[in-house]
Amino acid sequence: MKPIAVFRHSPTEGPGHFATYINGLGREIRLFAMDCGDPVPTDPSAFAGLCFMGGPMSVNDPLPWIPPVLELIRKAVAADIPVIGHCLGGQLMSKALGGTVGTNRCKEIGWLDVHATDPAAAEWFGDRARFPSFHWHGETFTVPTGATRVLASAGCDNQAWAMGKHLAMQCHIEMTEDLVKSWCTGGADEIAEAAAQPTVQQPADIQRDLEARIAALHAVAETAYAKWVKGLKD
Repeated sequence: MKPIAVFRHSPTEGPGHFATYINGLGREIRLFAMDCGDPVPTDPSAFAGLCFMGGPMSVNDPLPWIPPVLELIRKAVAADIPVIGHCLGGQLMSKALGGTVGTNRCKEIGWLDVHATDPAAAEWFGDRARFPSFHWHGETFTVPTGATRVLASAGCDNQAWAMGKHLAMQCHIEMTEDLVKSWCTGGADEIAEAAAQPTVQQPADIQRDLEARIAALHAVAETAYAKWVKGLKD
């Protein structure tokens, strides 16, 4: 079996539960750390699938790794190699495939509900018409031509889109307890600056009932990941 390529864009935003799930299948993950200067591979056929994580930067920033990542995504989609993106990863997918990324009407930080916007959502998220997901973003993507919007939230119209084997998400379904705690610590200043927005939660509220919230989110994530791995191209 070919490895699955995981792209990390910030040292604090690793693959989380995605890695746990994939490793549980006995599959290999090959990590490409953009934050450490790892080169972007040019041939997606070396991998069974591509996974892109989050990050504090914008896909519109003049970072040297962004153009080759966008090209890699386009090549993977053209070769029918499945791609999945979480937050920044979903934004990269959108921009690569002709969508745009810009400022959302509000920041979303914490546990906020998303809801299904199309019957296709059931393929990825089961029979959940609505569920709480984790969020930490101030920008959002448009849905590329040929893709179907499958999730939205009260504060963000486009929370996820699907296109064949590919899934791009604005929300974070990969979270673990450790990731949530570390983001609350590292992002305390950002939370304080945006505290007046009703879609921004305080660290104490974010971490309340954390074990149960993460367990529920893992169930959501595993439904989506189970669908995604069916398309892996070995």
